[in-house]
Amino acid sequence: MQSAHALGFRVQNAVLQNGATDRELFEYVFGGDNALLALSFVLNIALAGLTILGIAYLGRNLTDSRSKAIAMALMLISIVSISSYTGLASGLTLGIVEMPPGHPAAGATTAGQDGVLTMWGRYLTWTFSTPFILIALGMIAGSNWTKILTTCAFTIAMCVTGLAAALTTSSLVLRWWWFFLGSIFFLVIVYVILVDWTAEARTTGTADLFGTLKLLTVVGWFGYPILWALGVEGFAVLSVTVTSWGYSVLDIITKYVVTFVAMRYIAAEPDAITGGADYGASTPGPVPGDD
Repeated sequence: MQSAHALGFRVQNAVLQNGATDRELFEYVFGGDNALLALSFVLNIALAGLTILGIAYLGRNLTDSRSKAIAMALMLISIVSISSYTGLASGLTLGIVEMPPGHPAAGATTAGQDGVLTMWGRYLTWTFSTPFILIALGMIAGSNWTKILTTCAFTIAMCVTGLAAALTTSSLVLRWWWFFLGSIFFLVIVYVILVDWTAEARTTGTADLFGTLKLLTVVGWFGYPILWALGVEGFAVLSVTVTSWGYSVLDIITKYVVTFVAMRYIAAEPDAITGGADYGASTPGPVPGDD
């Protein structure tokens, strides 16, 4: 089985196949005429930081262990995001990838290198942040951990296949095959949210909140594959800057807006959210003995 180190080395080789260094990519993004592209990264760093502070403030008086667990899952979304967007802004998780024959951007050059700018660090953001979104949504809906962890597994598979689609340079057909696989995994997640968790939220008593979160999340998430298809990695209808801003706006909606909507509700600790003193304990609480 391939080690994580070997896999990371292969990804690094794929995205730096033309020899562009982190410094060169940083100067390309933050210099010249790419100020709007740079702003799409910086804005999310700022918003992720403000969201972390906002969660800490709204959750300062939480007493129930289940409420705290949901709040922590929400905070980890922004913790991952601020780290990942810093990687993009620094050039660490950017690369120049030469598109395969037949791709609309085949033969393009970026910063003097053959290929197009690929923001592969975004896939790291989604791989590590979307599971926390699903954990928070599943807990708010009152779902069981089997379903929650199943959706987490599918979302990781979705993000990894998306990364494979973005980095495959051998064949245009294979790029779209990876995209198709990721879309199948995505639809499984959507089904669980729209069908299973919607029904469970009605039973739990969080239907109103979950309905709002479901709308923001699912509608926003459908924007990602659409942007991929229209962006430089797909049909190249949209420029790199427009694609980046599209992803950044979707991240703002599906992460920070969703977080604040959920936290305002959780901070009140209604009965539908709280889990009691024994929530998460490995053994039941002590039972008072008879006098």
